[in-house]
Amino acid sequence: MSSVETVSALERRLNASIPQQAIIGEVAARLKHIGRTAKIAGFRPGKIPNKVLEQYYGVQAHQEALGEALQRSFAEAAQVNNLKVAGYPEFDVKTADLKAETIEYSATFEVYPEIEVGSLAGESLERTTYALSDTDVDNTVETLRKQRSVFVAVDRAAQSEDQVNVDFTGKLNGEIFQGGEAKDYPVQIGVGRMLPEFEAAIIGMKVGETKSFDMTFPETYHGKDVAGKEVTFTITLNKVEAPKLPELDAEFAMSVGIPDGDVSRLTAEIRVNLQRELDRRLKVRNKDVAMDALLKVTQFDVPKSLVDWEAKSLMQQALRDMEQRGMKAGAMQLPLDLFKVQATKRVKLGLILAEVVKKHDLQAKPGQIKALIQDYAQSFDEPEQVIRWYAAEPKRMQEVENLALEENVVAWVMSQAKVTDKVAVFSELMGNA
Repeated sequence: MSSVETVSALERRLNASIPQQAIIGEVAARLKHIGRTAKIAGFRPGKIPNKVLEQYYGVQAHQEALGEALQRSFAEAAQVNNLKVAGYPEFDVKTADLKAETIEYSATFEVYPEIEVGSLAGESLERTTYALSDTDVDNTVETLRKQRSVFVAVDRAAQSEDQVNVDFTGKLNGEIFQGGEAKDYPVQIGVGRMLPEFEAAIIGMKVGETKSFDMTFPETYHGKDVAGKEVTFTITLNKVEAPKLPELDAEFAMSVGIPDGDVSRLTAEIRVNLQRELDRRLKVRNKDVAMDALLKVTQFDVPKSLVDWEAKSLMQQALRDMEQRGMKAGAMQLPLDLFKVQATKRVKLGLILAEVVKKHDLQAKPGQIKALIQDYAQSFDEPEQVIRWYAAEPKRMQEVENLALEENVVAWVMSQAKVTDKVAVFSELMGNA
């Protein structure tokens, strides 16, 4: 027999017992297994008497058998009492004599919450949209050309995007400060490697010209000696080079991966790739809107054990990311509290999505999963290999299925709420991953 107490909103305590008879047979089996390889002075492995094995390994075998018996008994009681257990139980053996005929124990654990997804009818959501234009494609082509530009000397005043060579001297209170002097120093105007005031002073200067000006360093400047202070710079311009873009021709097309140099094919591929990336970013943004809406209208207590697991998973991922960036994470232990807020949100969303999918039959369809894989595969040189790679591993297929499921949930949320479309700014949308 077993009984269940309610400790808190999600915490329960199961009180139950295990007959010693359920453990004895398992103890004997474990001792027999241990005896095959155990090494005890005076006996050959496999020939050790049971009494001797009991003497040396009896406590270990009994504890292991009891542990498994507790797990079995708890699982059976949870099923009988229709308990949806979240996480692992914490066992407390009440019987002092572990060889007693009956062993009483309690198990404290959490259960999954009852989730009632709130109504979305009163929620106003903003769905981000964007239609790719010819201008976007042309601008991307220009960006590729700029990335492959070369600098050539010009006989004119310096302007934005030029690459210049300067000598400069910076003085604080009449004295040259550390790092405030350089000869033949290259500066590309407009890329932000120098302070804006410094670059602005160069614009309009001609080769051979010298110019002095005052400027104030930001309070947050890394050089503490001059941070927040006014200094005087003297600049001499030695050289001005302007960017020269490559022609949009077959040679350029081949340089960016078009084997036959077909410029029209280059433009077409850029359009396809831009559209694919645009769609991905729109999905991410609108998914966030939909998930936040679900979190807003659905309130419930979250099992602490699930949050702790998720926080530990996030912490381990953070450590792996640090190592991949060259940092020596090693045995570093980041505080779990750093990840609790994110972990709580992820657990809540997981539980909400499971409820929404089940209640509204939003499971991913095989054709939907296949289409997602095929679309993703098109960005590779050999799409069929990518498709086979996914099909070869159930875990990979499950990841795609989860993406399809999320898309279904997002579509459902948008169908339930009051939705207004907002056209994004292309540069802003594509500027963030």
